[in-house]
Amino acid sequence: MATLRHQIATTTLTLTKFRELMHRMQENRPNDDLEIIRKAYEYSQKYHEGQTRASGEPYLIHPLEVALVLAEMKMDPVAVAAGLLHDSVEDTSVTVSDIRREFGEQVAHIVEGVTKISKIDFATREEQQAENLRKMMLAMVDDIRVVLIKLADRLHNMRTLEHLPPERQQKIAKETLEIYGPIAHRLGMGKIRGELEDLGFRYLDPIAHQQLYEAVEARRKKGEAFLAKVDQVLRDKLKEAGIMARVESRIKRVYSIHKKLVRQHIGIDQVYDLCAMRVITRSVQDCYAVLGIIHNLWRPVPGRIKDFIAMPRPNFYQSLHTSVITEEGTPFEIQIRTEEMHKMAEEGIAAHWKYKDGPVSAQDEQRLAWLRQVVEWQQDVSDPTEFLSTLKIDLYPEEVYIFTPKGKVVVLPRDSTPIDFAYTIHSEVGHSCTGAKVNGRMVPLRHKLHSGDIVEIITQPGHKPSRDWLSVVKSSRARNKIKHWLNIHQRERAIEIGRKLIEKEARKYRVSLKDIKDEDFQKVSSDYGLGRADDLMAGIGYGKYSARQVLGRLAPSANQPMVEPGAEAEGLTSAVRRVFGGDTNAIRVKGQGDLLVYRARCCNPIRGESIVGYVTRGKGVAVHSLNCSNVVNLMYEPERRIDVEWARDDGTPSSYPVKLTVFCDDRFGMLKQLTSVISDTKTNIRNIEAKTGNGQAHIDVVIDIADLKHLEQLIVGVRKIPGVHDVQRLQKIN
Repeated sequence: MATLRHQIATTTLTLTKFRELMHRMQENRPNDDLEIIRKAYEYSQKYHEGQTRASGEPYLIHPLEVALVLAEMKMDPVAVAAGLLHDSVEDTSVTVSDIRREFGEQVAHIVEGVTKISKIDFATREEQQAENLRKMMLAMVDDIRVVLIKLADRLHNMRTLEHLPPERQQKIAKETLEIYGPIAHRLGMGKIRGELEDLGFRYLDPIAHQQLYEAVEARRKKGEAFLAKVDQVLRDKLKEAGIMARVESRIKRVYSIHKKLVRQHIGIDQVYDLCAMRVITRSVQDCYAVLGIIHNLWRPVPGRIKDFIAMPRPNFYQSLHTSVITEEGTPFEIQIRTEEMHKMAEEGIAAHWKYKDGPVSAQDEQRLAWLRQVVEWQQDVSDPTEFLSTLKIDLYPEEVYIFTPKGKVVVLPRDSTPIDFAYTIHSEVGHSCTGAKVNGRMVPLRHKLHSGDIVEIITQPGHKPSRDWLSVVKSSRARNKIKHWLNIHQRERAIEIGRKLIEKEARKYRVSLKDIKDEDFQKVSSDYGLGRADDLMAGIGYGKYSARQVLGRLAPSANQPMVEPGAEAEGLTSAVRRVFGGDTNAIRVKGQGDLLVYRARCCNPIRGESIVGYVTRGKGVAVHSLNCSNVVNLMYEPERRIDVEWARDDGTPSSYPVKLTVFCDDRFGMLKQLTSVISDTKTNIRNIEAKTGNGQAHIDVVIDIADLKHLEQLIVGVRKIPGVHDVQRLQKIN
């Protein structure tokens, strides 16, 4: 009886959701044939029968919720049907061929694409993660509906994340903030992006989220009262001017506030755009008229007026932004846009995505141009770390708008240089760039460009890019093109050096290289895990392999002992360790003998962190934290990268100096609470300094840390102290 009641309740629940879905589709797309959605629901119901989610609810609720999100996006029936079927191939006995037979090629193609993305594990090692992201980018270019369904799927999963274990919550939340939030942003889908980010933040850093949420809620009532007052004043003025417009008001999203606090190292009382208003008009002309009315009502903040109507963002976001101050001294932000612009800002690429009539429109193709560029630029990137870092830059840039002398607008990341601008024009213009004029004045190539600058590039035939440029460029296109050029030319030089070194060793041991066959070179290259003899010569030139060891394997009869690849003399190893110091016994090169290894001083990696090795000339292998800012610039030569790992802990106590900066309120007892928390985790303090001003403080503290787990435990404890806004680890210790 109980089972029967449960079945009836389940059927009623799913049927109610399905009716809601059909009602939404009939509202949004009244002229479409919705039979394919009904058929997909019945098919999904049949094959998900008896399955439940971690929450205990019927599994069918999930595809129905995903389909509802897609319906809210006003997606076509094919996309909504694919949303209902998106888990069928992965979680039931259904195959892609079955879907194709029942629902046609389009639905099958989309479901197959979503299934492939669902299998991607972004928490895998870098090489796999980079390859997975490449697949995802290509799937987006192929059919954007694949990723729109995946975003809807992720949104519902985030809404029900509380039913999963904490470690799964952390993993999924991190993936959401690093991958799916930025993709939603780049597709212009502000509404979904905002919810994904807030939910991700809530699970990834629950302490910071709770503190900030409470701080915002404490100010909400006052903020809403202020906005209601301002709202009425503005409505009256618009009515007086005869402008038809909607006025909306809101309190800024929690994650958006968090990013601002971290970026600017300020307290919540210093967030001036906590309160924001939006005016939605009927025409572009009205937008500019409203801007004039607002500036007559309240004093504008200089430098805070942004015209994204004349110069839209790369994701096609358009609005006028202005920050103003009331007579009482309260600042707030106002956005002004048309109904069409508002729809685009909220729904993004989904706002105009229509497949019903076959191929996509030219306008929609243009909306995907940025994605095609990303895929194209990444073709030259072979290093996984570099791919991941440049992809994040591409997905989530802060832009400046630069003009060519002929008035064409070029969009670049914030703090870009004339070199970035040159590479945007053409690769050869970038390579041969020797100088630049900004607004008619000569500037150095390191000069940071600002929105509105007119830039003219000066070139010289035969001029070549410099490695130093990597430390100043900001755009992934410029970085990739420079690295590609350097990689080719550095490799040629390394091969040449490698040949000279092996020839020198051969002369020393009276070995004739002419007598060594090409097959022998190929065999030794294979022993080192390399494809060609040139790769082996390049490795010798970079200092990755010893010319003497290679010769010993090529000509075992030479007067020297045979040595396995990677083995080194212990005396030299000890000397390097004495010079560079640190607990280098804790790190070893994967699959190699006792190579010279030392922890890089720029980032001081600690046990448990993800690390990467970089072969230096004459110093051995420098080991960097994977998050080290120098890694991206160093790794443009993939041959010099080497896999390293933390050796098994032998129980010998070891510690690493780590510098933390604590951003907090300047209040009585803060320092005492901080040192108490550090003491409670049995952590030694080497040095502590505090600076205060404007009611805020930042405290630098150098402590001895045993491993990454110890550090994370300490940071969690410090963040729980009332008044602490953020805790950051400084990589370099003076």
